[in-house]
Amino acid sequence: MSDLLGFVLSGLVSGALYALLATGLVLSYSASGLFNFAHGATAYLCALAFHELHSGLGWPAVPTALLLVLVVAPALGWALDRLMFRKLARVGETAQIVATIGLLVALPALGLWTVELLADAGAPVKPAENQFGLPGVGPSPAKSWQLMDGVGVDSDQLITWVATAVVAVGLWVLMRHTPLGLRLRAAVDNRSLVELRGMSADRLSSVAWMLSSGLAGLAGVLATPLLGLSAHDFTLFLFVSATAAVLGRFMSIPLAFAGGLALGVLQNLVAGYADFAEKITGFRTAVPFVILFAGLLLLTRRQRTAGTAAVDAPPVDYLAGRSWARRWGPWAVAAALLALAFYTVTTPFWSGILAQGLAISLVFVSFTVVTGLGAMVSLAQATFVTGAALVAGLLMSHGWPFFAAALVGTCTAALLGALVALPALRLGGRSLALATLALAFLADQVLFQMGWLRNGDTGWEIPRPVFGPVDLSDDRALGVAMVVLVTAAVAALGALRNSPTGRAMLAVRSAPAAAMASGISVVRTKLLLFTLSAGLAGFGGVMYASYNTRVTATDFTAMTGLIWLAVVVAAGLRRPQFAVVAGLVFAIVPHLVADYVTESVHLPVILFGLAGLALANDPDGYCAAVSVRLHRRRTASAPRAFEERGPGRSVASVAEPPRSTSLAEPPQSTSVAEPPQSTSVAEPPRSTSLAEPHRSQPRRDGTGTEASAALALHRLHAGYDGAPVLHGVDLAVHPGEIVALLGPNGAGKSTTCLAAAGLLTPTRGRVYVAGRDATREGAVHRSRAGVVLAPEGRGIFPALTIDENLALYLRGRDERDAVYERFAGLAARRKVAAGSLSGGEQQLLALAPLLQRPPKVLIADEPSLGLAPRVVDDVFRLLVELRDGGAGLLLVEEKAAEILGVADTVAYLAQGRVSWCGPRSEVRADRLTEAYLGMAAGGEAAEGVGAS
Repeated sequence: MSDLLGFVLSGLVSGALYALLATGLVLSYSASGLFNFAHGATAYLCALAFHELHSGLGWPAVPTALLLVLVVAPALGWALDRLMFRKLARVGETAQIVATIGLLVALPALGLWTVELLADAGAPVKPAENQFGLPGVGPSPAKSWQLMDGVGVDSDQLITWVATAVVAVGLWVLMRHTPLGLRLRAAVDNRSLVELRGMSADRLSSVAWMLSSGLAGLAGVLATPLLGLSAHDFTLFLFVSATAAVLGRFMSIPLAFAGGLALGVLQNLVAGYADFAEKITGFRTAVPFVILFAGLLLLTRRQRTAGTAAVDAPPVDYLAGRSWARRWGPWAVAAALLALAFYTVTTPFWSGILAQGLAISLVFVSFTVVTGLGAMVSLAQATFVTGAALVAGLLMSHGWPFFAAALVGTCTAALLGALVALPALRLGGRSLALATLALAFLADQVLFQMGWLRNGDTGWEIPRPVFGPVDLSDDRALGVAMVVLVTAAVAALGALRNSPTGRAMLAVRSAPAAAMASGISVVRTKLLLFTLSAGLAGFGGVMYASYNTRVTATDFTAMTGLIWLAVVVAAGLRRPQFAVVAGLVFAIVPHLVADYVTESVHLPVILFGLAGLALANDPDGYCAAVSVRLHRRRTASAPRAFEERGPGRSVASVAEPPRSTSLAEPPQSTSVAEPPQSTSVAEPPRSTSLAEPHRSQPRRDGTGTEASAALALHRLHAGYDGAPVLHGVDLAVHPGEIVALLGPNGAGKSTTCLAAAGLLTPTRGRVYVAGRDATREGAVHRSRAGVVLAPEGRGIFPALTIDENLALYLRGRDERDAVYERFAGLAARRKVAAGSLSGGEQQLLALAPLLQRPPKVLIADEPSLGLAPRVVDDVFRLLVELRDGGAGLLLVEEKAAEILGVADTVAYLAQGRVSWCGPRSEVRADRLTEAYLGMAAGGEAAEGVGAS
């Protein structure tokens, strides 16, 4: 019994640290959608700072710990959010994963380099890296108490338990009983809707990152006497804590916290009672990674098909359609010059460095296959490299020739890749990355610990091959051979992309469901990509080991693979030639830094890690960014319309709409989209525009905006990713008026709503709110100015209760009570999650608080979508009540007949233009039907909508 209690108590210590880290991971991921692989690096940085300030400079322990946890760590989280994480939230998941992995690599090296610089400057710092048995926050040495025979607890453990308990209670109070916690949970539920309700999601994200970093700092300080100052151990600790985050499904803080505690206890119990583990070297330390992998397989919700890791589309290829000489000529010339340089200008030293870079380039090209072509992030490439090299070395020690041993090693790596891929392919994104990393750690700690495979610490010799008169023991000959091999690999991948198999791979990457419907086996295609990538990495590993002439089991650890990935993705992994550049950079930069900057081994690691920061601005890497910038420079002098057009469209097609006789095209003499050339952008057309309501003419202010309009859109142009949707929309909404915006699907109605609410920035034109230019204001400022968007679907937070949904808009209890008096059905279920309500109840919940605090303008996009007829009547009664209270309403509806019963003004939108706008009394239902269904010929229907 005492043994069991001892295992549980010691497990609760590590479990408490897991819980702190897992809680921070879930908090930051929930608020920003970004899984922070560098969370453990933040903990290590705080642990390192605590050690140097307390043990080195002599600062008192408790104030130092409070300074780091409450000030330094949150400030680091805030800075990283402002500089990096906000931008990363808008790019693809591949760039997000790799950028945070870059931080994981860079931050510990940055801390250790700083300590080196301080030591060189004479500061009384102490050796830091891989130090153990260090003092913590409590007494040093730690005080111990004996609870019972064989069971004791010391002061460091007690402090860890107390601090964890205080954090658990504090987080619960913060998230459940404070307005800040409510807003944070709302941001987790629906970030865009938070913006539409006047709350800054960016600020909430910063708060979440500050809290997350503070928790990481606390874990780091508390772990100092337990883990020491090993960056590797802190990284392992992070990935173990990721298991607890998985148990919380990356969303639930209580589940993640409880999972961390349970994980620590389970790990200790397995280590203490699993007798079979004694026969398996490294199994006890590998238990958390077994649990992590199993948890990912069993608990991760499958959101994408067959392991698609990123939904970001490939970048535009500006060389598409060019000749072979234009696309590949410069690279072929560079390869020829490099091969020639080995025997002409390079010294023996640099010949060896370049050969080494080309050898590692083969490994880097494997990332192009699995991630660039397959959109799957694999963190196990170093495992394939080590496995192939060890097998090849083992066979060569038994007399096998180099090429036969290399072939078997390559096939072994490919088989290992298939074994890794089979269980992991159902995952995607961060889950797939974590699963492959868990398997990589398992290989490091179990597979590569087998004596017959690793040959102890000496490893295996891998002599350079000799065939015929060619002896690759000469670095120059090896370099030329590597040029040939790398060129062949790049050419083979280029041919693969253009082959039917490559097109199938791209189809699976872009649209797995559509590819499956076309008869393509998604799982088989993904498995082929993984296997091919692993085999290529294995072959590159054999060649890289042959350059060194020896391989050991610790040459290429899982952590080494993380650095490789950061380097190759920062260069650009969409195309294999960029991976070759990354390999050469990886080999050359450390020597340049050592010769001209510093001999510290940490600076090159910092540079490689921080290269991932560039992905926030250039998610496709710095090599790919070169072609993008050159293209922009070539088109800089072109008209602005050329920049807005989509691929394949002419300038004229953007500047002017098609001159066809479309049903929705306005009469040429009164076109909204083509004002007189002498009129400035800020001025309205001098002739009466069809987009102006047929009502008494209001006075105009100096800007040409209708001063009486609560919301005015003036010659508005907007679109998505350079593809225009709106072509000069003019529309005005006055107080106490319902404007119905009608039109067929694809006309641009929802785009108009988004641009009016501030979620979409227009490319041209103006948006006025109560006569004030609000064009460049975002959704938060528009909402605070009284412009509220009820988005298509349901404008509620499903995970929050009814009362919490109301509390976000109505802070006062009396205001919420007034809503409950009006809607008894909501009052009876105020503690029920809003997501469990029916569609009609959800829509009423979204609109009900607006009756207590009416906005100046309500923009409702399809408010009756999916509702029963009786509920539709209730919704429209609420909208009329808002109009009668003085609010202006812009309603988008497909149900034209219903909305015509409440509208004051009707605007018809077609092809991104308001083709007619006028009072409801002038709308002829038969003509409107013809315009919707396209039954009338020419422009008759569009012009006849308002005919009397």
